[in-house]
Amino acid sequence: MWQLLADYLWLCLTAFLAGGINALAGGGTLLTFPMLSSVLTPQFGKAAGVLANGTSTVALVPASIGSSWGFRREMYQLRRLLVWLIPPSVLGGAVGAWVLVQNPDQFNALIPWLILTAAALFTLQPYVVRRLTRVAARAHDLSDGDTPISRRSVAGMMLLQFFISVYGGYFGAGIGILMLSGLGLMGLSNVHQMNGLKSILASIINGVAVVVFIWKGNVVWRYALAMMAASLVGGFLAAHYSRRIAGRYVRWFVIVVGFLLAAWYFATTYLFPEI
Repeated sequence: MWQLLADYLWLCLTAFLAGGINALAGGGTLLTFPMLSSVLTPQFGKAAGVLANGTSTVALVPASIGSSWGFRREMYQLRRLLVWLIPPSVLGGAVGAWVLVQNPDQFNALIPWLILTAAALFTLQPYVVRRLTRVAARAHDLSDGDTPISRRSVAGMMLLQFFISVYGGYFGAGIGILMLSGLGLMGLSNVHQMNGLKSILASIINGVAVVVFIWKGNVVWRYALAMMAASLVGGFLAAHYSRRIAGRYVRWFVIVVGFLLAAWYFATTYLFPEI
């Protein structure tokens, strides 16, 4: 009884923090996934990793959709581009989630690499955003209007978006910076519009993955529902008090946690599997 209450307390606290972190900097999955994995492992053994990933995705999707709604004004001018990028996002998210649920053993072996990749992406994110901002400033100085996007660029981004979405459906942490980089290469220069497009596409990818996870029974609902509520509250409060919270501190907290978790998973997977 007490252990169950303790599990709920830690999971809800982690989801609360993850919802806030996602609203401020991104990377909440790096908190919810390992906590769920530790709680579910005694109950489900080797299946805990896939169940933790599915439950974490379900728990954080409502907060992700809420943040996407906040970018609806920025997205109005890019609505035609969004139409082209939704199909590869849906297809890629479904493929990634399907590969995950069909190959749970391989997923367990990849967990250290996935967490390390996510931590590295979050480390690089501010540098990529600053570069995109400088490119946007130069584009504004050289042009009186919006830079047109060629059909070749759209086709290339559709292909890239498919592969990003496969990764997103499979694990998901870090897809934001991948999409921002791709959109910058495509020729977009408005960082706010890019953030809006990234948020909406990430919600679509995660939403499709959730459908697959639910269909295949890879969600532990007794934890997912409580974590959904906690993440929503955390996201709302973080957005409300965002001006009082230094985003760089939140980001570095996530990065440090991510690399420490990667080191732990590498050690327990390859060096000390008996732990």
